Amino acid sequence: MTQDSARDNTQDSMMAGLTLSLSGRLDPDEVKQIHGALRAFNERFTAPYDLREIMITVRDADGALMAGLTGYTNWEWLYVDYLWVHDRRRGGGLGARLLAAAEEEAVKRGCRWSRLYTYDFQAPGFYRKQGYEVWAEMEGYPPGHTQIWLRKALPRDGE
Repeated sequence: MTQDSARDNTQDSMMAGLTLSLSGRLDPDEVKQIHGALRAFNERFTAPYDLREIMITVRDADGALMAGLTGYTNWEWLYVDYLWVHDRRRGGGLGARLLAAAEEEAVKRGCRWSRLYTYDFQAPGFYRKQGYEVWAEMEGYPPGHTQIWLRKALPRDGE
């Protein structure tokens, strides 16, 4: 028996009576179950999750969305998921105000750090100006470009 066939036999026995399914859509109930099970496992080794979402928006006088930031805080970290500023409003400090507001709220929530990623064609220079430092780069994601991960130490509340 070859090593590959031994591995295949082990995998077959592990899958006995089980069905593997692949879908191009997420089932919200199953996602909740998967996340909950992984969270329960993680919390055996970590502090309990204290995940809280954050969203900051800017609208014009007509109520049209001009800028927004979404993310969450957890385990003393702010994670900025999306930061977007309308093309007509870029370069005027709006992005910096959104980020500063998120960081201020994160400090109130007990966060000590912030993290996010951007791409080489988006705003790495902007984030560096806001005090973020690069800690990882992934070339070829998306093809022909680089995904850049940045982080920043946040001031302690009262500093």
